[in-house]
Amino acid sequence: MSKNINTKLIKLIKYYSLINHNLILKNKSINRYSQKQPNIQKDKAQSLKKLRDEIKDIKNCKLKESASNLVFSDGNPNSKVMIIGEGPGANEDKEGFPFVGRAGQLLDKMLNAINLNRTKVYITNVVNYRPPENRKPTEKEVKRYLPFLKRHIEIVNPKIILLLGSTAMNAILGNTDVISKVRGKWYKFEINKLKIYSIVSFHPAYLLRQPEQKKYSWIDLKMIREKLKKL
Repeated sequence: MSKNINTKLIKLIKYYSLINHNLILKNKSINRYSQKQPNIQKDKAQSLKKLRDEIKDIKNCKLKESASNLVFSDGNPNSKVMIIGEGPGANEDKEGFPFVGRAGQLLDKMLNAINLNRTKVYITNVVNYRPPENRKPTEKEVKRYLPFLKRHIEIVNPKIILLLGSTAMNAILGNTDVISKVRGKWYKFEINKLKIYSIVSFHPAYLLRQPEQKKYSWIDLKMIREKLKKL
């Protein structure tokens, strides 16, 4: 009996490794508090602090009322690459940083595949407070936080924006098509005379549910790698 159980366990481990599901077995979130912070220009640091304080002081927000923490950003504000997701989940709400749960583990692995990490990218979300039950932000909620997000982009001034998921795509590009029709293409996002290359890809949380789609995300990542070489 014990031998049969061990054989099944070995096959299960091999299976999860084969389809890259090992991240699902890790429930512990990523600890961002111990990481060394990058040196930031004084003006940029002050602008980011001011923006964070304004979001923290927002009034009459249902998201804020139900959340535990403001989730502002993670990574390097001096980076050429800015990553925008949908909104905080349970782990993010607990720790106050974006992408620290299972989706964050997968995102880190994806970035490592093109020689990037959180010291070389800057990460934020469309909304800065966790929607209840991890639901998608409503159009009204997105509209309310969009001015903050656009200012966030202006301050960081990246060369490339990676939009993860339909919420980020809709907010920044105004595109309502399905991601499968939009991903894998470069778009020019303009904001106050800033012209930024934007690319849409699947959200890591979606890839955890649909691992067969990872091959398309890999194509998007390689496009970012090649674009960075040219920039």
